[in-house]
Amino acid sequence: MPWFVVEQRYVPEKYADVRPRHREYLSTLAEQGVVALAGPLDGDTGGMALYQATDREHLQNIIDADPYYVEGAVAERTVRDFKPVLGSWLPASSD
Repeated sequence: MPWFVVEQRYVPEKYADVRPRHREYLSTLAEQGVVALAGPLDGDTGGMALYQATDREHLQNIIDADPYYVEGAVAERTVRDFKPVLGSWLPASSD
């Protein structure tokens, strides 16, 4: 399944109110194996998360349901495909 890096920049006056609902949403996705890791960027100006989804359309549905997005706390969002090839969190390769 493909991986995606999603970076968001927050609307400063909105994100703090929405944060508990956003974190609850991401926690549920993490339990399902959809979010590998997520967290705020320095200065709480935005955040970044690593998602696994079947395709971009599936990912779009997931990130559009995030309370930050639904409640207008996202000023800007970028999505990039990501192909992890090395790291201690990856399953061992059978090459």
